[in-house]
Amino acid sequence: MTLIFQGRPGLNGVKGEKGDSGGGSGYGHPYSLRCDLFPQLHLIALNSPQKGGMRGISGADFLCFSQAQAIGMKGTFRAFLSSKLEDLNSIVYNSNRENVPIVNLKDEVLFDNWNRIFSDSRMRDNVSIYSFDGKDVLQDDTWPEKMMWHGSTSRGQRNVDNYCEAWRVGERALTGMASPLQSRNLLQQSSSSCSSSYIVLCVENSYIHDNRQR
Repeated sequence: MTLIFQGRPGLNGVKGEKGDSGGGSGYGHPYSLRCDLFPQLHLIALNSPQKGGMRGISGADFLCFSQAQAIGMKGTFRAFLSSKLEDLNSIVYNSNRENVPIVNLKDEVLFDNWNRIFSDSRMRDNVSIYSFDGKDVLQDDTWPEKMMWHGSTSRGQRNVDNYCEAWRVGERALTGMASPLQSRNLLQQSSSSCSSSYIVLCVENSYIHDNRQR
């Protein structure tokens, strides 16, 4: 399998499907995606909480890539974090920021489009964010603290004083910007110790046609 690196490193790949010769895991996505019929971008949480030290943004991106690949998801997944060289609001390709809805693992719409996240918009009511292994992050005890890292201003620009030294350090003395997910606003401003273990989200950064068998 060849990995193609675009923008931030390490995030393009396809997991083989059950029964194919591509080294599949033996299972596919647990839900029937509709992205072959309706363009959409997925917003999904990592399977466990993370401290602020994630081996940099490339380490966080690789966690997103590997967990998406493990359930057979195609496309490029990036960590929902600002980094030293890239603002959070620019992660999704410009051509997909206005016309493609942001959906959860079950293809339920969270936001009408990417740009709405950065205009004080809240997630739709009664719609949850799930991890790659299907857990509801607001309900499951895997995440005792319902906070999520983002390292950004409320408009999605990098906050260089609050992103755990570009996500390399998990020490108590340093801080990273986080948001209480119960608020349903992904960019509230709560400066938190980098030693805290919080939710990390991953976003699919461009729409691709999905040819997986249903």
